[in-house]
Amino acid sequence: MSGPLHALELPPVTWLGAGLGLGVLLVGLLLGQLVRTAVSRWLSWRGRSESSARVFGRLVSWLVGALAVGVALAVTFPSIRPVNVLGGLGVISIAAGIAFQTVLGNMFAGIVILTRDRFRVGDQISVLDHRGTVVDMGLTSTSVRTFDGRLVLVPNGTLHSEIVTVQTGFEHVRSSVVVDLADDGDLDRAAEVAVAAMHAAPQVLDEPAPEAFLTSVGTATVQMELRFWSGARQLETKEATHAVVVAVLRAFAEHGVAAGSDVVTIDAGPRLARLLRPEDGSGDGSPCG
Repeated sequence: MSGPLHALELPPVTWLGAGLGLGVLLVGLLLGQLVRTAVSRWLSWRGRSESSARVFGRLVSWLVGALAVGVALAVTFPSIRPVNVLGGLGVISIAAGIAFQTVLGNMFAGIVILTRDRFRVGDQISVLDHRGTVVDMGLTSTSVRTFDGRLVLVPNGTLHSEIVTVQTGFEHVRSSVVVDLADDGDLDRAAEVAVAAMHAAPQVLDEPAPEAFLTSVGTATVQMELRFWSGARQLETKEATHAVVVAVLRAFAEHGVAAGSDVVTIDAGPRLARLLRPEDGSGDGSPCG
């Protein structure tokens, strides 16, 4: 009995080993914080976004901390070998992957999004039915403040798999307004007046220059599309659209450009007027039987 029991004896845990393990853990955690700060500053110096630098710095500090925990366990408990620690971490990783598939999927999607750095905090985006300003980018979700003031938490997996429109991806964007003109008017003159009015609006950029195109023909009208460029932010496009509508309509009124309408007025002839007029004694004008 003493032989097998003696063979199963494990190396004792000493106070010296526990102290060394605690010291290794503290040094590892401190080193993780230092590495986190260094990585975040280096990424910021490289021009990456603040969210990207923060998240990747945190990931590196977690990795250093996990290694410190493994080394501290090996020092404190001599019977634990590093390969056993790695094996245990592998089993835990598999179990966590099965239990938290959605969370891990969003985390990996967040890493991809932050690595690509296509949009940042402060950009205005549109994804599915949500449009607004990005206020925070985390590892699992992105916070968007919609244009009507609501906070929407979009999972990073959705941002990675769906089509995302970055409204502020470029400095300027083009907007358009459609107006109806009478088809018997001077359409070339109307286009010149509209372009001059858009040029005069301070919210409209001179380059690229505003344009006016005839796009379609109605019953008694011709549609003219007014295209103009402005700042990319939502408020800037709305202000430019408002300024264009006011300026163009005012210019049309000053230069006698007639707006159009597809409502057609028909003058009734004598026969049609007689049929529509109630007959004497018939009450509502319906024919007598």
